[in-house]
Amino acid sequence: MAGLKYWVWLNECRGLTNRSRALLLDHFGSPEDVYYADEAEYALVEGLSKKQLELLADKSTDGADKILGDCQRLGLRILTMQDADYPARLRGIFEPPCLLYVKGTLPAFDEEVAVAMVGTRACTPYGTQSAEKIAYGLARQGALVVSGAARGIDSAAHRGALRAGGVTVAVLGNGLDVVYPEENAGLYRDIAATGALLSEYPPGTAAEGWHFPIRNRIISGLCLATVVVEAPLERSGALITANTALEQGRDVFAVPGPIDASASRGCNRLIADGAGLVSESWDILREYQAMYPHKILGERVELPHALGYQARAEQEAAKQAETPAEAETLPVLDLTGDHGLTDDQMKLLRELAQGEKQVDDLIELTQIPTRRVLSALTMLELDGYVAQSGGKRFSIQVELKE
Repeated sequence: MAGLKYWVWLNECRGLTNRSRALLLDHFGSPEDVYYADEAEYALVEGLSKKQLELLADKSTDGADKILGDCQRLGLRILTMQDADYPARLRGIFEPPCLLYVKGTLPAFDEEVAVAMVGTRACTPYGTQSAEKIAYGLARQGALVVSGAARGIDSAAHRGALRAGGVTVAVLGNGLDVVYPEENAGLYRDIAATGALLSEYPPGTAAEGWHFPIRNRIISGLCLATVVVEAPLERSGALITANTALEQGRDVFAVPGPIDASASRGCNRLIADGAGLVSESWDILREYQAMYPHKILGERVELPHALGYQARAEQEAAKQAETPAEAETLPVLDLTGDHGLTDDQMKLLRELAQGEKQVDDLIELTQIPTRRVLSALTMLELDGYVAQSGGKRFSIQVELKE
């Protein structure tokens, strides 16, 4: 436990990047040696800025001690990049995480046919059904499904793997004790019971919009392949993950969709650019059967008792035909209840309720700093409360109740 204190201190030294931490570890050998080095010794490390060197002068371990106490209270393990069971796949990527917080049982990733499944939060019934079906097949055929436990495609992928009785791992963009989105509390418990929850963020860390693109490198880095199920072309975290996977030398697959469906434009583009086309789990696993014959089962499987996309679409069309007025009504967001929004997010929603606006307009009207406006808009967009069009214009997608 004493040694872990220095790992946490190094990981929480704000202003250092994962790359700079790796340079320090390469030079000094251990975070404890980094901690006890002086300014002259830090200056010998190539690749660090003057500001980063100054940050290392703060030797307080109060924050690290608190995090270690929280981990002990919550039953979390800290996995450092020098531990024997830290995945070699992940250690080999650019800017690997210095450490990971773990809840549950960490699989032996380097021995697993690990497949990442990612996609849009604002998915269609077709996307949900496809993700659950493919994840079910992957898990039943011996693969390990990895995703981010977000709303939409991520959640469907985890559910499919769990329904198959398989192991699934979620890499979070927040602390392991923070449930985001709130409705996934049960899913968090189920994932930790059979697989693991992972995060490079300490307990208590909120889900910030900028965490997720950074988190995506871990999802793809742990896996042999990344599968994208529904992703728009604009501002898609799933496409960021796919591009990161390609940079890491991993395989990329995509599920095709209708040519006029905005949610499938990113997937269709990936396929046009050379990604593997996926209509069932075997389209992925046949690529790895020769390398992992002891892991992959050869028979095809189907997701049982699942309502197909066509049937769902017909039901939805019938419902809209019966109540055309309701189909055109925006969902209501009750700001008087427990909505989980920040003050910045509420201010932005109230401005957007008056009409579509550009980012610069919102900054001027709300007098909120640019960084906070961008962060709040990202979270609102991920939650489906706002949508972005060309020219960084945002429009509200809910009706406010105050």
